[in-house]
Parts: sequence; C-alpha cells; structure tokens
Amino acid sequence: MNVRVLAFARLRELLGFGERVVAVPDGTTLDGLFARFAGDAPGLSALRASTRFARNGALASATTEVRDGDEIALLPPVGGG
Repeated sequence: MNVRVLAFARLRELLGFGERVVAVPDGTTLDGLFARFAGDAPGLSALRASTRFARNGALASATTEVRDGDEIALLPPVGGG
C-alpha cells in the first residue's frame, strides 16, 4: 500500500524531502514508518521523542496503523513566543 509522507522543518532537512509517496506493508504503524526513515537518515532517531504524527490531518499516536492512501505528517517540536 502507498502513503503520502510530509516532513517539516528539521525533519525535512534530515530526510532530504518535504513530500514523498512511499510503499509500506500492511500493519505498518506510524512509529514503524518513522523507524524505517531513521535507518536511512543519520540524526533522525534523536528526534523521535519530540516528533508527533498526524494522519489525514488529525494528530495520531505512534501505534496507529497506516492505511492505503493515508497522508502522514511528521511534525517536529515547535516553539514560539
């Protein structure tokens, strides 16, 4: 199945893309998807604890399974003032 992945800010820099369609096996969780990318992007693993996920525009837990056609956003921590 295919999912569309969006990456922002530092995550985009480490991954080398802002948007990409990727094929994943059935049963893949958001955390599993992140781990897949972390294997190819040095430094990404260090950001796992502060990274949040959105699935189809709604925040989702790391244990959420993705479905074919989902849009997954990898959200870095944000600051402001």
